[in-house]
Amino acid sequence: MPVLASLFQPARFLRNGHLQTILPTLLRRRSLVAFYRERLELADGDFVDLDWATSGENKIAILSHGLEGSSHDDCVRGMATRLKRKGWDILAWNFRGCGAEPNRLVRSYHSGETGDLRAVIALAAARYPRIALIGFSLGGNVTLKYLGEGGCHPAVIAGIAISVPVDLEASANAIDRRWSNRIYLRRFLSKLLPKIRGKALRFPSGLDAEWSHRVRTLREFDNLYTAPIHGFRDAEEYWEKSSARQYLNGIRVPALLLNARDDPFLAPESFPYTEAEKNPFFFLEAPRWGGHVGFIDSASNFRRWHESRSLEFLTEKVASA
Repeated sequence: MPVLASLFQPARFLRNGHLQTILPTLLRRRSLVAFYRERLELADGDFVDLDWATSGENKIAILSHGLEGSSHDDCVRGMATRLKRKGWDILAWNFRGCGAEPNRLVRSYHSGETGDLRAVIALAAARYPRIALIGFSLGGNVTLKYLGEGGCHPAVIAGIAISVPVDLEASANAIDRRWSNRIYLRRFLSKLLPKIRGKALRFPSGLDAEWSHRVRTLREFDNLYTAPIHGFRDAEEYWEKSSARQYLNGIRVPALLLNARDDPFLAPESFPYTEAEKNPFFFLEAPRWGGHVGFIDSASNFRRWHESRSLEFLTEKVASA
């Protein structure tokens, strides 16, 4: 029954989900890892940009960022730094349209798009015999969905997903409806809507941004843009088919989901205790505190506990792989 008791105990003044969520955006760290960029051309004519940090190791961690993030995110670079010190090579990739320049097609990325991750894994597997997948937030949903939907590449030996809305509708409702989440909602829309307007200028026959100025919620955005652009009937169908929770029973490599119970983005539906109790490969750890990709445990140097916890999990589950 892999529901894990958590040892995360932050300082008392850090026991607040909003504080844990906001502090990492204010306390950005300098990455000590040197990356080089490679462009991966995709089968449909689009591309994704990959950032590599290699030193000849025989194992690599593929890092997937969150909504409107990139490989430059503090959580990605921080995790890369910790992994590199422990003998892992790193591949931090940018979802379509999240790199240095816009992607080529009208379509972009979304929470359930695993095809691009499959292409990234195939490229990495040609160079490395052992691969671990680590995803943050939206990237964590993509990671877990990939691990559970079948056809997992044999080089993939473990997965870690941090602060993940495995039930997309419940999380969208939490962000849209909770007054305390207004600051996050506005921040997401301030990134999503300008990108849609820019795409409408490039693809006037394929995208209409006329109503974008009226969008006030994630539900409205997904109904107007995410769903139709990517072939879904509406937001509800997009959320239903893309949520990772329904795929958790299919996971067959050690996988850790690390979700804080005070994460302002998550609803009870994103704590899949039943699935963890039934699947010996799927581990759920739900500490009382941590916010959304926060997990700051020290008042002196603001360490990110989820990084050391991820390394611990990999050491436990992957050492013999």
